[in-house]
Amino acid sequence: MFFKNCAEILSVYGTSLLVGVRTTLIVSLSGTAFGLILGLIVGGLRAVKLDFTASPAVRILKGIFDVIANIYITLFRGTPMMVQAVFIYYALLHVIHWNTLTAAIVVISINTGAYMAEIIRSGIQAVDPGQTEAARSLGMSNAETMRAVVLPQAIRNAFPAIGNELIVNIKDSSVLMIISITELMFQAKSIAGSTFHFTETYFIEAMIYLLLTSIASLILNMIEKKMNHKADLSVPMSDTTPENSKFIHIRSGERG
Repeated sequence: MFFKNCAEILSVYGTSLLVGVRTTLIVSLSGTAFGLILGLIVGGLRAVKLDFTASPAVRILKGIFDVIANIYITLFRGTPMMVQAVFIYYALLHVIHWNTLTAAIVVISINTGAYMAEIIRSGIQAVDPGQTEAARSLGMSNAETMRAVVLPQAIRNAFPAIGNELIVNIKDSSVLMIISITELMFQAKSIAGSTFHFTETYFIEAMIYLLLTSIASLILNMIEKKMNHKADLSVPMSDTTPENSKFIHIRSGERG
């Protein structure tokens, strides 16, 4: 009887569930992508260490940015995304008159950005400091060193955690039903309320989430293996005495 009811629900409400899956993927993929961009900016700037050539104005601006970034990360990592969604959506509803899909993408992007910033910062700190020193000795600026040498390796180091954020977003997007976005959880709740087959409906929903996260994990693992198989390129410094020879290791395909 249980699986018969499941089959009936799929036959009658399959289209609604597919609409929910589509919305869930749009929100989770977009939110993860925009969150990664935000995390790269915030985490990258937080990880930058000013040298003695930095002017007092630059040091003041860096200090202000660090304070704002710390508040942002603490706030969005320390509060539930459901609360963030309700607050941001209704706080801006009468200002920009946005729809629920746009609001959901903005909320999940800002929330993900806070986590990505810490992931990227940790990835940057995991890069051997000798890489930065070697790049600077070749005449590269701080910005060039960060873009061409440090960030590509940091992203590679942090890729498993970045991929995990996508999987988390696929599941956690379900809380956005609180602002009435028609994602998978919203559709399942509506179907369960119409059929009164709550167990069967939520079992189907759980299996769909499991399928989505399993496919995402498989794709991410394939990408990670491909990244790990890229050959290292060694660019020697001009001063290559036997005792002091240094190299910049830049992953193939990451040179600007």
